[in-house]
Amino acid sequence: MPADGIERRHTTLAALAGTSFPALVLLYAALFAAFGVVSPFMPSFLAKRGLAPQAIATVFATGTLVRIAAGPLLGTVADRFGTRAILTAATLGAGTIGLLYLPAAGLAALVAVSMVHALAIAGLNPLADALALAGSARERLYSYGAVRGIGSAAYVLGTLASGLLVARAGLPSIIVVSSALFLAMLPAIPWLPPVAGRHEERDEGEPGAALATTLAGALVAPAFRTALVVAALVIGSQSMSDTFAVIHWRAAGLADATISVLLAEAVCSEIVVFLLIGPSLVRRFGPAGCAALSAAAGVLRWSVFAATSATAALMVSELLQGLTFALMHLACMAVIATVVPPRFAATAQTLYGTLSLGLASAVVTAASGWAYAWLGAHAFLLMAGLCLLALPLAPGMRVRTKGLG
Repeated sequence: MPADGIERRHTTLAALAGTSFPALVLLYAALFAAFGVVSPFMPSFLAKRGLAPQAIATVFATGTLVRIAAGPLLGTVADRFGTRAILTAATLGAGTIGLLYLPAAGLAALVAVSMVHALAIAGLNPLADALALAGSARERLYSYGAVRGIGSAAYVLGTLASGLLVARAGLPSIIVVSSALFLAMLPAIPWLPPVAGRHEERDEGEPGAALATTLAGALVAPAFRTALVVAALVIGSQSMSDTFAVIHWRAAGLADATISVLLAEAVCSEIVVFLLIGPSLVRRFGPAGCAALSAAAGVLRWSVFAATSATAALMVSELLQGLTFALMHLACMAVIATVVPPRFAATAQTLYGTLSLGLASAVVTAASGWAYAWLGAHAFLLMAGLCLLALPLAPGMRVRTKGLG
């Protein structure tokens, strides 16, 4: 590399070192690695504790309900009392309460731990996103997509590490390591810039009135309301793939090694969009154009899933994961950063995480079981239909924005 190129690179790295980027890298790497370590083997951990499949489903379902209910509430509390303070409390809870899974025995105890732990983790990702968006917009030396892409990569590494952990130290090790990773987020939080524009005055009215005011403030922008619906349709459509793609592919005769490659390819396409091409696409085409591209990619992807199990076709369709999830997510982040007042940023993030990611995915997952039992692979056409419904709505996400930093 020429000397001037090396000098520019060192200058860029030195500039980044003086921003919130290193702290965000630590925050997102620890957060997503924690989820990646625990997710693959948590059902096995519960089964080892003597729970039947129905009881395992109960544990997960109650945790999901708590996250859906608690998310917007945590967001409004963060907007009133400070995002960093609430994220710190949530991180402490996630890292300590999770350890209660180790002594817990029996369905009632495990459900109780799951519910309390879900309350702690419900706000981690949305509050981190609120701080990352604020930091990238203020400092303009890195993009939100770069930070989020690092999180996706950390999730993959955590998932890979979980197998080694279980093989060497048994199932309880995933609880210990995941909890430690949550706690590893703590040193990063004080170095993050606060979300600009937060109310410093305390509302002396009734808490319920303050909650309603904050929710209304976050939802006032039509583009944000549209983004919630479009993301629910497009990202929600992926829930059937998450649940039944592997089942369908194995039934169609695909080898487990081939299936692993397909799944890894999908995640890698996410990382590429987050890190490399997504932010530039948002700047070039805007959130509305990117949302339309994401929805169109979903129509194509799920149509391929319904039509064939040929490996070559599936490898091409799995590359679209970067568009159907990562690009849609970046488009929604651009809308939130542009049209939602900063004092309502955490509430907007938790509404997005709750409605567009959590609730929509839960509903589609429940419905997809009936659809797959009735239609088999052709049920993926229903998911293509959801994305098709999103296409005419995407122009409603048109806003004036330069992207995500």
